[in-house]
Amino acid sequence: MIEHKTAYNAPALDIRPRDHIQGSKDAPVTLMEYGDYQCPYCGMAYPVVKQVQRRMGESMCFVFRNFPLTEAHPFSEGAAEAAEAAGEQGKFWEMHDTLYENQNALAPEDLVGYAQLLHLNVPRFITDLKTHAHAKRIREDFLSGVRSSVNGTPTFFINGVRHDGASDFETLLAAVRARLEGVATSA
Repeated sequence: MIEHKTAYNAPALDIRPRDHIQGSKDAPVTLMEYGDYQCPYCGMAYPVVKQVQRRMGESMCFVFRNFPLTEAHPFSEGAAEAAEAAGEQGKFWEMHDTLYENQNALAPEDLVGYAQLLHLNVPRFITDLKTHAHAKRIREDFLSGVRSSVNGTPTFFINGVRHDGASDFETLLAAVRARLEGVATSA
């Protein structure tokens, strides 16, 4: 496993008030993902992250940031906007999960169908998509990734240190646990 030992532009990797997080931001370990909803590798990493979250429990915070690779994945930007639009209605994580669980159906009409399934205010959701109401936020996520040397998806950071190892369950869990042990020994 290759892992960089230095943080990449640490301020760009700090948890921001507008970040989407699961768990306590005061947890000793933060796993941050820069992801693309249409990326097949992100799709494979999605259940792995869920498993790591269950295993780590309250000792880990998970942060997701958008990094749509629009040249390779034409529906990735729209999917990111759908997640953010759902987030404005308090259902970011529900939409996030739905998008990853339905990666082969991310066309605009599919996104509206997911909004209906999640009982969102659908007219508001459609307006948000048509006006690109959340494009600025997605761009901010993307640029923070660029400043942190993200060049593909998924890219993970554990406590601000880039994880360049595999993103299978055993490898990612071992990396998170190693960072947790490092925090415990430095305390």
